[in-house]
Amino acid sequence: MPSDEEVREKIIGPGGPFELVDAEVLGARVKVFKNRPMSLREMFAGSAGHGDKEHIVYGDRRITFAELQSLVASTARALQERYGIGHGDRVAILAANCPEWVITWWATVSLGGVVSALNGWWTHDEIRYGLEHSDPKLLVADRKRLARIPRDEIRAEVIEIESEFEALTRHAPDAALPDTPIDEDDRAVILYTSGTTGRPKGAVGTHRGVVGFVQQQMANGVIGMLSSSAKPDSAPAEMTALVTAPLFHMSGLYAMAVMFLATGGKTVYRGGRFDPEDVLRIIEKERVSFWSALGSMGPRVVDSPRFGEYDVSSMRRVGFGGAPTSPALQERIRKAFPNAASSLGLGYGSSESVAVVATIGGEALARNPTSVGPPAVGMEVEIRGEDGEPLPEGEEGEIHVRSAWSMLEYWRDEASTAKAILPGRWLAMGDIGALRDGLLYINSRARDLILRAAENVSPVEIEHRLDAHPEVLESAVIGVDHPELGQEVKAVVVPVLGASPDPESLRAWCAETLSGYKVPTLWEIRSEPLPRNAAGKVLKTALSGEATAKLLEE
Repeated sequence: MPSDEEVREKIIGPGGPFELVDAEVLGARVKVFKNRPMSLREMFAGSAGHGDKEHIVYGDRRITFAELQSLVASTARALQERYGIGHGDRVAILAANCPEWVITWWATVSLGGVVSALNGWWTHDEIRYGLEHSDPKLLVADRKRLARIPRDEIRAEVIEIESEFEALTRHAPDAALPDTPIDEDDRAVILYTSGTTGRPKGAVGTHRGVVGFVQQQMANGVIGMLSSSAKPDSAPAEMTALVTAPLFHMSGLYAMAVMFLATGGKTVYRGGRFDPEDVLRIIEKERVSFWSALGSMGPRVVDSPRFGEYDVSSMRRVGFGGAPTSPALQERIRKAFPNAASSLGLGYGSSESVAVVATIGGEALARNPTSVGPPAVGMEVEIRGEDGEPLPEGEEGEIHVRSAWSMLEYWRDEASTAKAILPGRWLAMGDIGALRDGLLYINSRARDLILRAAENVSPVEIEHRLDAHPEVLESAVIGVDHPELGQEVKAVVVPVLGASPDPESLRAWCAETLSGYKVPTLWEIRSEPLPRNAAGKVLKTALSGEATAKLLEE
């Protein structure tokens, strides 16, 4: 059996299906795939070969690849002829996950336009900010979200999905896709960052970046399937994905809508608030084989009192993203979905990195459950100290990455762009981590580190310990101001259904494995899920009273 390095060379080396070559991109010398679609439109056009296979399922509605080609071409023609959308024009989308979201995305980028993906959970003030900031020519929105902002505050033309969108799909049923010239480094999308401090920033992804995300993931997947630790059944020929991540986030848009179009897979969407029982119903009905269990979604599903009533045997892969996932949760997911136990995987990336920075799965994740894996294909990773210089292996510092696929800029924010994109197009991730034996380990967000009596305390380490407690569903650890210590450690705990752990027992549990200064001294036991952003990350500013909590909803 070839070694993992030999497999990797066969896939991305000279003559391989995902051969990497050197190229200059935006002034930096980086790796690119030799054979690649030159735009998202080219990638979309290539999916026509999947013909009458189902691609989008939404309730009773089913759309094949062939039908999607027609719907997108007609919508693109309507956007162009009715609303004057052309190269570089912004089209904002403000809606829950639905087929119209996906159709608008492909129609806009096929015209060379730019999708402004507005957060569907935003309030009136936030929506107004997003519209003023991205300055779209057109807003495509659902009725519920349009009700949050008066029409006279919207400068763009508006299409209400429920009553007006169908006319676009019927505008030119025999239309071909647009032929507007598109450059690889043209803007394609503005994804808004979490906004845990200040106003959200708009990370601009290019055609090259989003196409690169897909090819990189495909290359990583092939390498993983052929590695020495891969299981024979770890990669079913055809995948059906349940999409519960929002389309205004990279985990929904890039990893689901775009990725599964390129690979010929089926995507199943659901509407309404997150409902564990409905997720289980869909898994059984549609024979779902892949699900990305972001944030608290995984625990809420596997801890559902009705979990055992549903057939989940079709599940072959479960993914996590955005941040490390506690070993305890990983093990709970393995037990709940035994047919996916050998194929759990997680990826680390951001709206700014566009492509995945590091990824790990299968037996490698089981052996290294606190790592986010080795640098992904085509990705350079450095750990830098406060002076900006690279640190030796094993030392912690800020994670910096470079690839051909990183964001072009923060939209209309030169100052923030200059802070994030450094000379040589190195991207400062803002996360603290270390490289050990070729694997990346993330400690915590730099601003989340707790400084207690001059000691740095990692919230992640404490959260992993709490999450391993049999009565804890999820937890978050934050620093609280203290007059003598600087900060003290506070734990916010959500118990499993029917459990009622007390702070003293939880304190003793932590003290078994953690140093005394790391053991929380303040406790909050809450019945509501932890507040999270679109990426599934806990909004710790909300827990500390600096922001308003937003729970997972539409």
